[in-house]
Amino acid sequence: MSKKATERSLAPTEAKAVINRLRISPRKLNLVAGLIRGMDVGTALTQLAFSSKRIANDVKKALQSAVANAENNHNLNVDSLYVKEAYVGKNLVMKRMHTRGRGRSAGILKPFANLTLIVSEKAEAPVKKEKKAKAAAKKAPAAKAKTKVTKESN
Repeated sequence: MSKKATERSLAPTEAKAVINRLRISPRKLNLVAGLIRGMDVGTALTQLAFSSKRIANDVKKALQSAVANAENNHNLNVDSLYVKEAYVGKNLVMKRMHTRGRGRSAGILKPFANLTLIVSEKAEAPVKKEKKAKAAAKKAPAAKAKTKVTKESN
């Protein structure tokens, strides 16, 4: 009488990695996540390796984890992966006090953030576009020849 397993929410060509409670504000983390959205995995890893942001190392680890999940758990081709989604969410906020002059105090907020990365395999659609372009190029000279013939006949 066990509970049924939840169905997979992602497509068969996708894999996910989640990091909770990163000690950075979501706004700053979203800047780094925005750098890699839509990029190939290899390019994104290079971008993160040479980024000057402190959190880029943690985002790089999350991306490597998503790639490992895709390869080991879902048997996806690592060379054809790209970052489909990279989004950031809020987590808890630690509240601290900072003493100020004349016996007063001020609040300090120390926010945490969540990071979710979804990697997906590229479709083979770009290859079809190249074939269509080649076919159109073959038809184009024939169309030009027909227009010349009609002009000469007039």
